[in-house]
Amino acid sequence: MRLPPFSLIFPLVSLLFSFSFATQNFEFVQCLESQNADFSISSSNILYTPQASSYSSILQISIQNLVFNSSTTLKPTFIITPLDESHVQATVICSSKHQLQLRIRSGGHDYEGLSYISNAPFVLIDLVNLRKVDVNLSDNTAWVQAGAILGEVYYSIFNQSKVHGFPAGVCPTIGVGGHISGGGQGTLMRKYGLAADNVVDAKIVDAKGNILDRRSPAGEDLFWAIRGGGGGSFGVILSWKITLVKVPPLVTIFTARRTLEQGAEELVNRWQQTADKFHEDLFIRVIISRANDSRGGKTVGAAFNSLFLGTIKELLPLMTNSFPELGLKAEECREMSWLETILYFDNGYPNGISIDSLLNRTRLNKPYFKAKSDFVKTPIPITGLKGLSELFLDDNAGIMIMDPYGGKMSSISKSKLHSLIEEEPCTISNILRVGIRMILK
Repeated sequence: MRLPPFSLIFPLVSLLFSFSFATQNFEFVQCLESQNADFSISSSNILYTPQASSYSSILQISIQNLVFNSSTTLKPTFIITPLDESHVQATVICSSKHQLQLRIRSGGHDYEGLSYISNAPFVLIDLVNLRKVDVNLSDNTAWVQAGAILGEVYYSIFNQSKVHGFPAGVCPTIGVGGHISGGGQGTLMRKYGLAADNVVDAKIVDAKGNILDRRSPAGEDLFWAIRGGGGGSFGVILSWKITLVKVPPLVTIFTARRTLEQGAEELVNRWQQTADKFHEDLFIRVIISRANDSRGGKTVGAAFNSLFLGTIKELLPLMTNSFPELGLKAEECREMSWLETILYFDNGYPNGISIDSLLNRTRLNKPYFKAKSDFVKTPIPITGLKGLSELFLDDNAGIMIMDPYGGKMSSISKSKLHSLIEEEPCTISNILRVGIRMILK
């Protein structure tokens, strides 16, 4: 038998593949409709296909790193924006049945874009509509749906109480679902631990579409795993029950900038030796980047960026005892509410900005960037810091942020890391988290 030429076979194979793929997609939609009457190809507020006019805007709105928004990046076959928990259940069941991968997005800040990219056909569950925050001051808790951003959580708490907060990150557009399930560190962690340490319950959709909580069978093991094990590893997080923590009506912030000429390397070296031993009310991180010297030339700067849970009057003698080498002055400090510190750490709290901006889900500036984090158990020697300074003098250098642990982070149990029990203290008091961020041109 004479075979047709390859040029005819290939289009035929492509046609059969496309037909099979289209059939799978049609059956997936049928499955959704059979699971829940709210699903329909015409339900533009829940189900989006690439043919929908709003598909691109829905996909891009939460992407914070433009590296993962290129024309060559595989896009989701469907985007689901659930309005109800049952919509999540139906999507999980049908994705499993039709062998479509799932990606779950609550904010879109992830460094590698894993919540909205894949190497195979996939369904994106974007939890943007599940963002309710219910604050209960009678027991100092709040139920927070996974699609809420940190700014919405902080704003909702502050509306109910000026002396309550929650220990999580400083970027207000981070999604709660992924942030807490990854641990969730911020400026209050030395006082209260990670965000995940301050969760008392959760609701999650498992791989079979069941909604579980801490009281479900095997609930304690699952509850332990989702607080640090990643939001998409064990199911779809629907909501967290968090514990609110006490904050003073006024706190103090400062950013003390020192250049190489002002002894930045020696100050960073000293900071490494002492930052984990500061009073737990004092958090000082270091941001290293290129800077200008007094003559306008290139140099390297270290910004000592701090939150203190108290007044300037209380802070200055503490700094004199703990870190006198920095030479902190009162004029470098500023008192404000704890809520305002979120805007300060995020963008310097420019004049004229309102705290209502915490409710904005998208960042004004979305760069192309590459970021990497790691943990350092021993201080970087002064020779290493001098080597880093040479790298940061390069025109394409990024920034490096060093966060200190110690305080509450030194008393978290080694066996049950996120349970806030005190036996078997984990010896991580001298651990630093080092993050490097490079802006790509």
